[in-house]
Amino acid sequence: MDRLIGEYIKEMKLSSGLDRQLVFNAWDMVSGAAPLTLSKYVKAGVLYCTISSSAVRQQLYFRRRELVEKINAFLEEDPLFQGSGNGGYLKDIVLR
Repeated sequence: MDRLIGEYIKEMKLSSGLDRQLVFNAWDMVSGAAPLTLSKYVKAGVLYCTISSSAVRQQLYFRRRELVEKINAFLEEDPLFQGSGNGGYLKDIVLR
């Protein structure tokens, strides 16, 4: 069943949108800042997040490397994630 779902996602060209949503969900789970995150988008392996609290943004800034590693680990565990398997999908996080 997992194989069929993966093939369907590739065939329908849904993988980039699904991967993007999985990254957003991973951010919410790993960062703990979901209620304070106003907007998110991914471009070229970089996650851009707008945070409403400057104090929380500063704390997250110092944890960026750790968050990238945790998000990539979270994504690798998800069977629906179609991103690249070479060293992680997410490369950096930019906080605004």
